[in-house]
Amino acid sequence: MILYEYPFNERLRTYLRLEQLFRRLGELMGRAHSLDHHYALVSIFEVMDVAARADLKADVLKDLERHRHQFEGYRGNPSISESALESVIGQLDECFAQLNAQNGKAGHSLTENEWLMSIRSRIGIPGGTCGFDLPAYYAWQQLPPERRQQDLQRWSATLAPLADAVLLLLRLLRDAGLPQKVAAQNGQFQQNLPQGRSFQLLRLRIDPTLGLIPEISGNRLIVSVRLMRQEPGGRLVASHEDASFELTLCA
Repeated sequence: MILYEYPFNERLRTYLRLEQLFRRLGELMGRAHSLDHHYALVSIFEVMDVAARADLKADVLKDLERHRHQFEGYRGNPSISESALESVIGQLDECFAQLNAQNGKAGHSLTENEWLMSIRSRIGIPGGTCGFDLPAYYAWQQLPPERRQQDLQRWSATLAPLADAVLLLLRLLRDAGLPQKVAAQNGQFQQNLPQGRSFQLLRLRIDPTLGLIPEISGNRLIVSVRLMRQEPGGRLVASHEDASFELTLCA
């Protein structure tokens, strides 16, 4: 099954973008080739760009605190495992403390590294990091993989508090959803959302053998899915087939 996710607000869009960057960074750092480490560094700079939003850290801290208050309300509930509850609250407290203790935005300390900032200033230029442009960076790329990995680990450690917090918030949000099997008639599906609930994320799983691609739109009142089929030239055209898929709304 292919999983598609659709965020209902800008804050969650930012969280999902950060999650993608953190996962890419973790994957690339574990490899040995200098080209992989180049794109790991690109990922670090992209995280810094996303985290440059003034209110991001405050939003994450508020979400952590809100989740903590929600879970505190489950104390004493006989249907809730106290050990599991304590574990989740402990993770929320740890993420809050680590992120709150960090001065400035994620990766702010890296801006004091002139060598890194010289790379950052040219990395968006096509071919801007050639050896004749940045000989010191080219020399770094020739170092043993272990040495480059140590440097990447040190630089990415400044992003760890934000990464841990965002990944925990997304995991809790996804765990809160209940999947349901739905059917699209003539390639179209619409569902009114219950009043009084604030949904943040839609998750859609569809069988890849159907060859269908969902175009998702939604707001606080309704969600709509239009199934598309890709033609050989790459153009998407509306499908008029009946098809079923799994839908999860996470609040």
